Amino acid sequence: MLKYKHKMNSQIERIEASEKEVAGLGSFQSNEDVIAVARMKTNQTVRLEFDEYGLVVDDIRDPGNLGTIIRIADWYGIQHIIASEQSADFYNPKVISSSMGSFCRVNIFYTSLTAYLSKRKTTCYGTFLNGQNVHQVNFETAGLIVIGNEARGISAEVEHFIDQRISIPKFGRAESLNAAMATAVVLDNLRRSKK
Repeated sequence: MLKYKHKMNSQIERIEASEKEVAGLGSFQSNEDVIAVARMKTNQTVRLEFDEYGLVVDDIRDPGNLGTIIRIADWYGIQHIIASEQSADFYNPKVISSSMGSFCRVNIFYTSLTAYLSKRKTTCYGTFLNGQNVHQVNFETAGLIVIGNEARGISAEVEHFIDQRISIPKFGRAESLNAAMATAVVLDNLRRSKK
């Protein structure tokens, strides 16, 4: 192995390894070309700006789903995710992998959602099967978008804090959308309404 400091940033140590060594160090059967070792972020309370939207994930258990939600949030300029304590771990290898690097730019805060939502001062939108058509929602300047569990949706405890129920209209025969797909549709409509 070759070991040397990166010329552009003395804080980054670069170590070259063989393909076999990289394969042995990672969590997956087939690894990418690079493995990074980084300091974990602290679990800090999220304070949104007066004109900012945040994403709330209520019991998102599937790591691939959570990683994709992080990536989607990054795509749509959402910098903060508030997650229930039961949601998948931010540092699960599948979360990191499916976020495709967006975990570096999006902050996630694990907390009791009922405690967090009871103190909020902005509109809280929640995704339901029987809400207002998301294509017709006039989103406020700032707020929170709540995405529920893959199978059960938004929990009864969190539902209590929802100000506006929204839904994605169904045109075909599919039974449901997964949580990440629903997040993408809602955030796309949010950003289009803010133009």
